[in-house]
Amino acid sequence: MVIIGDISFPQESANDVGKRFLELPPVPDFMTLKGPYIKGKKEYGIQALEIYELDNSKVAEGLEFVTSRCVSYFGIEGYIYEINVYFEATEALNMIGLG
Repeated sequence: MVIIGDISFPQESANDVGKRFLELPPVPDFMTLKGPYIKGKKEYGIQALEIYELDNSKVAEGLEFVTSRCVSYFGIEGYIYEINVYFEATEALNMIGLG
């Protein structure tokens, strides 16, 4: 499964976001981080995407970590985030009794 953090902020806040990013704790051993991947958006400024891979048995701990990571940016003008959990197709099929 993966947890995806979808983050955006205005260009004017990029330095503040960058400084906070450099202060973040390392990702726990039970997770693998891919990204963050960054792109500019005309109407929204900057968007970052973080993909955390982890085992289903660690979903609660993973969500807690990703949420606390996003909360680290609170107070930065225009910062918004969304966190979503995605299951692999075989995991989702198992959940509905088809696996």
